[in-house]
Amino acid sequence: MVTPEILDGFLGRLASEGVTYEEIEPGLWKVHPGGALDLTVVVHHSPPVVVLRVKVMELPKNGHADKLCRRLLELNATDLLHGSYGIQGDEVVLTEALELSHLDYEEFLASFESITLSLAGHLRELATFREAR
Repeated sequence: MVTPEILDGFLGRLASEGVTYEEIEPGLWKVHPGGALDLTVVVHHSPPVVVLRVKVMELPKNGHADKLCRRLLELNATDLLHGSYGIQGDEVVLTEALELSHLDYEEFLASFESITLSLAGHLRELATFREAR
């Protein structure tokens, strides 16, 4: 089973690729991919899984939340392999959970890259829902 110490090692390996991270509390990290994406991936060791979570945006207050929700469901069905968009409170989030029992660095890296690449491709479109009048 992957321990918090092993996850910290995975994050250390990501750091060699320009990613920065900090441990907020035992088993909980804030990870900043760097580059053009100004976002934070939260990594939480929560046996029997590790959860990767990103706050994408606030739900729009302009009456377009229903259209946004439909689009998020479409993206879940067509563009995301393991993770999914969801709503927590008034925020749109992207989450992915990985089983700790057989997790290795390559699977962790693939999930981390899947989340960041998906957001890179989706953020411009999703922002239009927030800005639409």
